Amino acid sequence: MEHNDRTTKRTDLSTLSLTQMAVGSALIAASAWISIPTPIPFTLQTFAVCALSALLGPGRGTACVLVYLLTGAAGLPVFSGFRGGIGALFGVTGGYLIGFILTALTVGYLTKKFGRTRKVLYPAMALGVILCYIFGTAWFVMLYTRGGTPIGIGAALSKCVLPFIPADTVKIILAAEVTVRTDRVIRRRDL
Repeated sequence: MEHNDRTTKRTDLSTLSLTQMAVGSALIAASAWISIPTPIPFTLQTFAVCALSALLGPGRGTACVLVYLLTGAAGLPVFSGFRGGIGALFGVTGGYLIGFILTALTVGYLTKKFGRTRKVLYPAMALGVILCYIFGTAWFVMLYTRGGTPIGIGAALSKCVLPFIPADTVKIILAAEVTVRTDRVIRRRDL
């Protein structure tokens, strides 16, 4: 009887994890479709990746991002502007999408190790986004230059990063607050 209980618990955990990853990747996709009209339009993907990674941890948070990226690579229109396909993922700005893996790993690992307090969440999310910027910018420069038009790091940063810093700062603050409040609800439910 004890063996069956362990098997059932393992199956339930796997089912729960798979459900969390599916819902998480769907939330990232939905956040990519929400475009906030400003002089430089932005989506809510960073918000979703940061919040999910903090709540689900490095394994499941990163798995959400991987499922999202694979879904987009397969051609489903899950990227911003309802785009999909391998070309969108491996184009000049695709490095920022792939960089979400670094964001998820960083945020998930740091919050798992140090907790889900604001003191941890803000720097963990900021570091995760900075790593995404670094990877995405290096990718952008490499592909842009390979296409025959050399571009410097400064020009790439001013085009692809600097305009998004204010919006990403707001998204980090919102993701941290959502994480703190959701974590409180989860802990109350588990008591």
